[in-house]
Amino acid sequence: MGRKVQAIRGMNDILPGQSSVWQYLERTVSEVVNGYGYQQIRFPIVEQTELFKRGVGETTDIVEKEMYTFEDRNGESLTLRPEGTASCVRAADQAGLLFNQTQRLWYVGPMFRYERPQKGRYRQFHQIGVESFGMATPDIDAELIILTARLWKKLGLLEHVELQLNTIGVAAARETFKAALVEYLTEFKDQLDEDSQRRLSTNPLRILDSKDEATQKVLQSAPSLEDFIDDESREHFERLQAILRANDVPFVINRALVRGLDYYGKTVFEWVTSHLGAQATVCAGGRYDGLVEQLGGRATPAVGFAMGVERLVLLLETLELIPEEAKSATDIFVVSFGDEAELASFVVAEQLRNANQDWTVLRHCGGGNFKNQMKKADKSGARFTLILGESEVAEGVIQVKDMQSGEQVSCATDVLVTTLLDKLNG
Repeated sequence: MGRKVQAIRGMNDILPGQSSVWQYLERTVSEVVNGYGYQQIRFPIVEQTELFKRGVGETTDIVEKEMYTFEDRNGESLTLRPEGTASCVRAADQAGLLFNQTQRLWYVGPMFRYERPQKGRYRQFHQIGVESFGMATPDIDAELIILTARLWKKLGLLEHVELQLNTIGVAAARETFKAALVEYLTEFKDQLDEDSQRRLSTNPLRILDSKDEATQKVLQSAPSLEDFIDDESREHFERLQAILRANDVPFVINRALVRGLDYYGKTVFEWVTSHLGAQATVCAGGRYDGLVEQLGGRATPAVGFAMGVERLVLLLETLELIPEEAKSATDIFVVSFGDEAELASFVVAEQLRNANQDWTVLRHCGGGNFKNQMKKADKSGARFTLILGESEVAEGVIQVKDMQSGEQVSCATDVLVTTLLDKLNG
């Protein structure tokens, strides 16, 4: 027997017992974003490396240390996408969907980053992203945030997450602030943590959200980004807050929130939780008005966010907020004994599927005695088990067993559908 091939570290299988929860989450997200008029877009997992260098930023941790990059047989540098926004911009612009138009788009799929695997952080992870194009006003920023609040409410998470907001101004304001920040921090370079020392010459804004205590102590007397914010960004941010207050969406202002990608400007936000330890952020985003032009398109205002599927599933499991119907994919299990009963069970199962396309009807296959079939019925998690033997076929009836109460009744086949409708909807 040959050596078994294992999955790559940090790239996990989603097994049948887990996939129903993923489907529940993705289905709920789809219902919410569709309700706001967002349309799904799909794009490849492999892109030209240049897309992410130009879009995400060459000095970010993602591009410097985390991307899966390789040369194909033509010598072209390709990268497994580490995030979705740059790919979404590339796809929408290439299709002519952006200039002088408004678009509301969303996507879901795997992303790839070479990181140290830990709970809630993997090398292949999945994101749901929502992006809006062609709207420069703060009302669309607010719409995206209100949309997420509706999603949290629908999932039962609203009281377990906190919205943090900030504005980082336009590029010119940030450049002035960066210069002042670097000048100040250079005097205290030896007191900064190793990552912050490196970022001092590459991405100084990221030093603001360092978790190192010594670095944070140095930052207490550093120049404040708030003092450099331009008037336009201030007005934009004030209007955003007013809309959120009017819609009863609570938030806190976090002046250290800058986001880690170069393309952000003006509004940035995160939804964080205290239930996942170090992996506190479950959704993050902001405005990136310059990215389309940066990637070769015409100037187009844009704002969006992404949420980690693995972290949200973990949060739902931790808080025990997964509904029973999301744990079991089976409504009705059908067992049969004897050749005639087996034929009849096929007909019954198809009739039930025709009667209600939302039902999951699992018909036992592979033979087996009564005891073994009923064990499988119980393991399936089905609400009801239908039992057909030769005598039931001869009498035109089916035994219906309620797997929760254990009650079993004989039901005429011609009223089976209406009986189950009453029981499952009751």
